[in-house]
Amino acid sequence: MIVRRRVIVTGRVQGVWFRESCRQEALALDVAGWVRNRGDGAVEAAFEGESGAVLAMVAWCRTGPPLAEVDGVEVVDEDPAGAVGFRVRR
Repeated sequence: MIVRRRVIVTGRVQGVWFRESCRQEALALDVAGWVRNRGDGAVEAAFEGESGAVLAMVAWCRTGPPLAEVDGVEVVDEDPAGAVGFRVRR
């Protein structure tokens, strides 16, 4: 079953390779979507793919890469949009 989740990750998540690490993890799990830094210091991402893989991405966001210090992860269910590939948005 294809699902889509949007997440907003707060804490020390910018300047710690969060976006690139997220991209690599998504590619390894065959999850489509995107990730970007927000102006408020958070990281926002959308994950679309098989339910288990998307849940794994959401779980990964709760820790992030080694230098990150995640304080919180807000998760919102969305309707699948037919996303293909995964990219870092600027």
